[in-house]
Amino acid sequence: MRLAALFVLLAGPAAAVTCETIDYEGARYTACEVDPATENLRLFHTGPDGEVFGSFAAIDASRDVEDLSFAMNAGMYHDDRAPVGHYLENGIETMRVITSEGPGNFGLLPNGILCITDQTARVYETLDYVETAPECRDATQSGPMLVVDGALHPKLLPDGTSRLIRNGVGTSANGDRAVFVISGTAVNFHSFASFFRDRLGLPDALFFDGRVSRLHDPASGRSDGGLPMGPIVGVLE
Repeated sequence: MRLAALFVLLAGPAAAVTCETIDYEGARYTACEVDPATENLRLFHTGPDGEVFGSFAAIDASRDVEDLSFAMNAGMYHDDRAPVGHYLENGIETMRVITSEGPGNFGLLPNGILCITDQTARVYETLDYVETAPECRDATQSGPMLVVDGALHPKLLPDGTSRLIRNGVGTSANGDRAVFVISGTAVNFHSFASFFRDRLGLPDALFFDGRVSRLHDPASGRSDGGLPMGPIVGVLE
């Protein structure tokens, strides 16, 4: 019996997501790395009852077996918490792709789309997403892009005066690596984008939000609360 228990201990699954605190150029960030091929990364918006989840706790409460081992708000939303841009969950599209320029951060083109499949997670610039038409299981649109093919968004200025707690996601070129980041201190867009490209070495990164930026990392005892959210990205373990 002891041998069997030891085998279970050794063979059991490791923590699904690793989050670490990183100091970079005078700011502090929490970066959570996900391997999309081995971890159950997906989007959450509306529960079986038709109600918007709105919180990490509501997603957890809806699961019979799996636990939410990591989560983050994942895109801008209207007052009724409906996604502002393209939203696809488990193959079902509830909001079309928005390609036109518009007000606010979302419309500061280029913006982008996080595309999740069973094996990959990749950030696409929106027009590239439309042209490429990747077969995503889940997708969420937000903006602006922070990094596009290794270049910082041209309108993100080093001396930008807007400083907020920000969150977003960066991915590798082939989609085998996704890193979700939330700043621990108020930063401007340029500093946030530079962290993805120059510290994490990711060629593409997408901004999620700067007024509603929240992280669920139960391994560290953190689960941010607040007003109800719209789209959420997370890992089920």
